[in-house]
Amino acid sequence: MPHRAHLTTVRVSSALRDALRAEKYSARSLRADALAGLTVAIVAMPLAMALAIAVGVPPQYGLYSAIVGGIVAALTGGSRFSVTGPTAAFVVVLAPISARFGIGGLATAGLMAGVFLIVLGVARFGRLVEYVPEPVTVGFTSGIAFVIAVLQLNDFLGLGVTSMPEHFAEKVLVLASALPHIAWPAALVGVVTLGVKLAWPAERFRIPGYAPAIVVGALLAVALGALGHPVDTIGTRFSYEIAGVVGHGVPRVLPQFALPWMLPGPSGEPFALTLATLRELLPAAVTIAALGAIESLLCAVVLDRASKTRHHSNGELVGLGIANVAAPFFGGIPVTAAIARSIVNVKAGGRTPFSAAFHAIFVLLGVLLLAPLLSYVPMASMAAVLLNVAWNMSEAPTAVELMRRAPRPDRLVLVVCFGLTVVFDMVVAIAVGMVLAAFLFLRDVARFTQVRDITMSERYVGEPLPPGWRVVKVTGAMFFAAAERVLSQLLAETDDGSGIIVYADGVTVLDAGGVGALERFEEECTARGIRVLIADLQQQPARTARAALIGAESACLEVVPTLAEAIAIARQGAPLPCGRLAS
Repeated sequence: MPHRAHLTTVRVSSALRDALRAEKYSARSLRADALAGLTVAIVAMPLAMALAIAVGVPPQYGLYSAIVGGIVAALTGGSRFSVTGPTAAFVVVLAPISARFGIGGLATAGLMAGVFLIVLGVARFGRLVEYVPEPVTVGFTSGIAFVIAVLQLNDFLGLGVTSMPEHFAEKVLVLASALPHIAWPAALVGVVTLGVKLAWPAERFRIPGYAPAIVVGALLAVALGALGHPVDTIGTRFSYEIAGVVGHGVPRVLPQFALPWMLPGPSGEPFALTLATLRELLPAAVTIAALGAIESLLCAVVLDRASKTRHHSNGELVGLGIANVAAPFFGGIPVTAAIARSIVNVKAGGRTPFSAAFHAIFVLLGVLLLAPLLSYVPMASMAAVLLNVAWNMSEAPTAVELMRRAPRPDRLVLVVCFGLTVVFDMVVAIAVGMVLAAFLFLRDVARFTQVRDITMSERYVGEPLPPGWRVVKVTGAMFFAAAERVLSQLLAETDDGSGIIVYADGVTVLDAGGVGALERFEEECTARGIRVLIADLQQQPARTARAALIGAESACLEVVPTLAEAIAIARQGAPLPCGRLAS
């Protein structure tokens, strides 16, 4: 169907083609896209560096991800305004990979995830995000945000913790034990940076406050250093070596092509690509692909509402996959669509995917022109930026609203997903949350399946039936959980040797579990001599009942086309005992 083509087709570069078809591209369009790209780049540069640092790799790798992943996804994806790059949602997934396998293992896992994303898109899995319940997404994103925020306290307060244990609870204990050692210069820089970001009048200047806040933080750090109170910066924390020359901060070079598995491992040596390491990276790659798909498609839905456009979900997955295949060959870490940067793109007046591509180009120019200045950025300012990002991604207002007004099952799912994300990881949280949500939904659906006695209803039955007959109306889905309860209730309320007309026009679904319950119901009716007429089955239940031979070989149970026909059979007289009771 043409109106569903965006959900069912697979088209590479569908967003770009649709935009150029709808927009008569001109110098004015180019100017609008370029200005929007510049605005987004101002936001993206500090975020890309901060997120790379949070993952555990030097900041330039986050910039390379924004450059390569940003331009490739923009030109090949399915969402017109999506801006792709490193995101906070990936931090808790990527940090353990980086700590164990280094940037080489991280890039290899991203490459594998890119292949999985392409397969998901080609297989038309783009619509599956619609089936992830909101409490699940809010629960695990809030959990991720909480973990990110807690882990930023080390740099934000200058605690000086150099190594962290593996599990979150142990990390919290380490941070708590270091709280007496707060470095007030770092804490002051962090608080001022965060304050400037929160107070910045973004609507007036049309530029979010990340870059201005970091500039203020850097100037304050320089002043404190001059007064004898040094603050840890990107330049003091990170170094690089190019052609035998050692530098500090971010190198002023273009992203260099290299095989992902040849990049450094955790101790600086090349990452060892073996069958064993591929097996170890496989679960992480699947997690990266799943999270990237969910975040990108959710971002596309948000942008559709904001811009009155329509994305191609499968094309978006393919484009994201291509971006994640390309980025690792230039040192990039896994990328996905970033909701905050994408909304900035829309508000800044971007018209086509070229605006997201321009953002990547401007980030590249920033690396070439501003790299020496980036070494002065304080680590406390980076932590302040991530604290703000964590708050924004936490969806705290949505979570509070769900906890206030949502049904109890949804609240339970949200709390469970949040807790599991914090204590274990996002994969466990999503898996358990989806299963829990499904079971709670099935329980609620089963409760909606009801049986009602309509024997005395003039509307359905008319004149009274002969003694021993009654008519019941069944409404709802007859699946494994509901069918057993409803049919057991019927048997408990029915005398031996009597007759029942089951008016089933309200039965919407009959599954294998329902068929099994019907077969047991038929056996029990045969044993007790109860005659049953099932009338007015809808198309799917009728087809399923015929395939299962329900009533085909029974002396007691018969499927009839209409309620009128069943009532006519009943009016022939009182029901005669059937089955084993009759014999």
